[in-house]
Amino acid sequence: MSYQKKNISEEDGLKRAELICSKQEKCKYDIKKKLLEWGIKTNSINKIINSLEKNKFIDEKRYSSFFARDKFRFNKWGKIKIIFILRQKNIPDKYIFSALNEIDDKEYFKTLEKEILKKQKSIQYTNNYEMKGKLLKFAESRGFEKNLIFKIISNSAR
Repeated sequence: MSYQKKNISEEDGLKRAELICSKQEKCKYDIKKKLLEWGIKTNSINKIINSLEKNKFIDEKRYSSFFARDKFRFNKWGKIKIIFILRQKNIPDKYIFSALNEIDDKEYFKTLEKEILKKQKSIQYTNNYEMKGKLLKFAESRGFEKNLIFKIISNSAR
């Protein structure tokens, strides 16, 4: 699928970016990508991003917090996957770990436990070893930590 760059002006780019940011929480990476799609030049992109930050349309700390909370609650992602995606978006580690600290440890563990038990009911296996392997692979793909996965799998296999 090919698309034509729109080559819009810096002023229009700023207005469009403000509109996007006012509707949904975005980070600099997401907006920069969108501005590049629109054919806006690099020096203009930097001006637009700076303006969006100055006027609080973009806030990387706030974005990290929303992202981590939403991906955990709604998508049932683990911390490893959340860290990976936020780092891909060039979010500073201090914001990432601050956001992850907002996730309640007990709720995190309960969510993982619930997901593993739900998955266990839906998989086919011939022995405990195979079941544990499938559950480990599943929980790791969701981005949960091995030590927590093993703790839950050990308890559920009894």
